[in-house]
Amino acid sequence: MASIGTYLRLVRDGWVLVREGVVSELISKDMGRQAMFISRLAGLFARSRKKNNASDERSDRLARGIAKLGPSYVKLGQFLATRADVVGTDIAADLGLLQDQMAPFAKDLAIKKIEESLGRSIDKLYDVVEEPIAAASVAQVHPAIVTDNEVKKKLAVKVIRPGVRIRFRHDLEVFYLVSHLQEKFIPAARRLRPVEVTQTLEQTTKIEMDLRLEAAALSEIAENTKDDPDFRVPIVDWERTGRDVLTMEWIDGTKMSDIDGLKAAGHDLNHIAEVLIQSFLRHTLRDGFFHADMHQGNLFVDKDGCLVAVDMGIVGRLGFKERRFLAEIIFGFITRDYMRVAQVHFDAGYVAAKHNVASFAQAIRAIGEPIHGQSAETISMAKLLTLLFEVTELFDMEARSELVMLQKTMVVVEGVARTLNPNFNMWKASESVVSEWIRSNLGPARFAADAKDGLIALHRLGKMAPEIAMQAEKMSSEISYMTEHGLRFDEQTAKNIGKAEAHYARGGRWALWVIAISLAMMAYSSI
Repeated sequence: MASIGTYLRLVRDGWVLVREGVVSELISKDMGRQAMFISRLAGLFARSRKKNNASDERSDRLARGIAKLGPSYVKLGQFLATRADVVGTDIAADLGLLQDQMAPFAKDLAIKKIEESLGRSIDKLYDVVEEPIAAASVAQVHPAIVTDNEVKKKLAVKVIRPGVRIRFRHDLEVFYLVSHLQEKFIPAARRLRPVEVTQTLEQTTKIEMDLRLEAAALSEIAENTKDDPDFRVPIVDWERTGRDVLTMEWIDGTKMSDIDGLKAAGHDLNHIAEVLIQSFLRHTLRDGFFHADMHQGNLFVDKDGCLVAVDMGIVGRLGFKERRFLAEIIFGFITRDYMRVAQVHFDAGYVAAKHNVASFAQAIRAIGEPIHGQSAETISMAKLLTLLFEVTELFDMEARSELVMLQKTMVVVEGVARTLNPNFNMWKASESVVSEWIRSNLGPARFAADAKDGLIALHRLGKMAPEIAMQAEKMSSEISYMTEHGLRFDEQTAKNIGKAEAHYARGGRWALWVIAISLAMMAYSSI
């Protein structure tokens, strides 16, 4: 049950969104009469501003309203940008433009956080800690200098924002209240499981607020990609890393958003786009572990042309079943084998068996066919994503958070690649990586590996066979005895059961006395 304070915070936060015009902008005509009445009513209290066009106005109001509500709501907006199945593709696109840029906190507070987290004075950890160069909702980054073997090195020091955990915990209560109200009063929202979405947000943000876990993610991806061509992540300085501080290699490179800078440095933009797509797919399919926030601000190209990904606060994991699902879908779209794409949905259990595979394949064809026969620059991944959500709803497919995060990341990665080369074809770049994974994991090589694993398991089972037979014989004897003589307990178990029964009986009698006394007092007070 939510507290009164939670309801008051909900009212306060709702009023901010009303005043910024977010409520009136987000409600559409197809939501019904009551929703439109709320939209018009909220519009009366919205601040009046000069309007350019509907799309720009909505994006601007949404960003402004969320920023005013503080770091937790900025993080919520970022998270919902990856859940187009929940908020719709248009709003997800608007939220994707939300910049996670907050006012920096004082360097003195950052130094205090560093010392508390690492248990050492700042002068024993770094030669110099400079003013912050970037501040986000959860943390900010400071350049720093250390001397290692008489060689000065530049490092990036990421420090947690003071008080952010307490603020997020309070705001999370409001998020849970809203999601429970949605499930209770909006039947159409239940398929999207808003409470589960909030739980996912809570889990991912808690992980993001422990910088040791981000350091571990960097370390894991570094290990996975040590032999990969043209891709790496910053090296973690574990000696200067703790719960509230992450110290890592400083990346000297050109941001992916600086197209002119990349050209001036002599980099092959088409090659970088191909490396980006293929690296992401390798991490996803081969490793089942991928960077889930690969926007331009988190990607650099160093002087050697190597792609460097930073900020592993948001990562995704996929099991083998999900990886097979992804590979089969991509390969099916590439080869136009829509029956294969449909069948893998059923095999994975994502679509209920009561539906017809051929009908689902027909719906998938409606998504896939627009890809073929068009030039690369006209293929809209956002439109395909919208159609996919419509189809999954039509066939009662429940939202899968890990797959939606993956789909959203694919759209972002393709968008970054398109800024490098407007004619870039993601599907063509994907084909070699996907087909190689399918050959290795779903072809003869996989069958041979499965057969080997089966023989090993069979050998272990053979060694355990005598013990299993003895246990089965003993169990059979026990069942036969209980059938003839009933269930038996040892003496101590029987005593414990007796004590428990006596305890519950006394509890029941006390409960009856309390009820009786309460009824008597109520009757007396009514006389």
